[in-house]
Amino acid sequence: MSGRHEEAGEYLMVAAAVHARIDSTRIRSVEGMGFAAVREGPTLEATVALTAEAVGDLPEPPEGPIVAEHGEFYEEPAERVGLSFQPEFKYVESIGERETVQAAHHAAYAARDLLL
Repeated sequence: MSGRHEEAGEYLMVAAAVHARIDSTRIRSVEGMGFAAVREGPTLEATVALTAEAVGDLPEPPEGPIVAEHGEFYEEPAERVGLSFQPEFKYVESIGERETVQAAHHAAYAARDLLL
């Protein structure tokens, strides 16, 4: 997720979803990426909807869980956030998951820079 701060009087939030095959410590392969952008203020509802749109933009639906950092969804419990995602949702637990989330952050920042 990138752009949750106001800039020049407006927001441009960009989310990137990375479909990756991982093991416990690293990314083995990246199967695809999905992106979504919105010019809306950062609320929990807007962030969840934007993220779901980015996941929906993936070339293939993920087989495993959708993983994010706890702070991306305003410290809300995974059970609440997970109601908006399929197949399942959870917060980062392994190094491989953290690496995948970092890849998504870099992709979102780069996409946002291109759109500005």
